[in-house]
Amino acid sequence: VQLQASGGGLVQTGGSLRLSCAASGRTFSNFVMGWFRQGPGKEREFVAAIARSTGRTIYADSVKGRFTISRDNAKNTVYLQMNTLEPEDTAVYYCAADAGAFWRAQKDDDYDYWGQGTQVTVSS
Repeated sequence: VQLQASGGGLVQTGGSLRLSCAASGRTFSNFVMGWFRQGPGKEREFVAAIARSTGRTIYADSVKGRFTISRDNAKNTVYLQMNTLEPEDTAVYYCAADAGAFWRAQKDDDYDYWGQGTQVTVSS
């Protein structure tokens, strides 16, 4: 499956952004979808994931209550609504597709396909 992330940009502290990730090539609803990020000088980290059709979600503690992941299987798209952004959220954000089990959704090595990343910069 091919993944195309978009929606990144420059925003001030406290602002909001909505990332989108459009999928093509395979049946989108067959995949758990996740968002990861990699900040400057940091390792890639899990942000959020959403199950195939139940709407079940899981979040990293650092974004819980501020970010919301959602998906539209009819549009083959997953979203990440990011509110109350902080400079620590500055990173390249990647969407990914996982054909495996939802309980492993926080593990980046379980994902099968990755998008190209979109830059999010939060200024203080």
